Amino acid sequence: MGVTKHDVEAAITSALSPSNLVVTDTSGGCGASYEIEVVSEKFEGKRLLERHRMVNTALAPHMAEIHAVSIKKALTPAQAQPQPEPAADKLQAEVLN
Repeated sequence: MGVTKHDVEAAITSALSPSNLVVTDTSGGCGASYEIEVVSEKFEGKRLLERHRMVNTALAPHMAEIHAVSIKKALTPAQAQPQPEPAADKLQAEVLN
């Protein structure tokens, strides 16, 4: 059958111990194409290219069977936290004054 979503999740979890991981099979079920969003402390101090390489290294045993991998997000836990919207901050400041 090829590589399953579970295979991809297991490989990334084993290598990166993510606090959040979303793997989406974009191939229609054949396991040839995936989109990945991952949040991991192991990304701390790493540039985006290094983070993508870490994900690709985790998937290396499966890459012969995967046609495409799109890493949509590779974030640290701090980067994954919701950021307040500037407009909301401005409105809140106006209300307090």
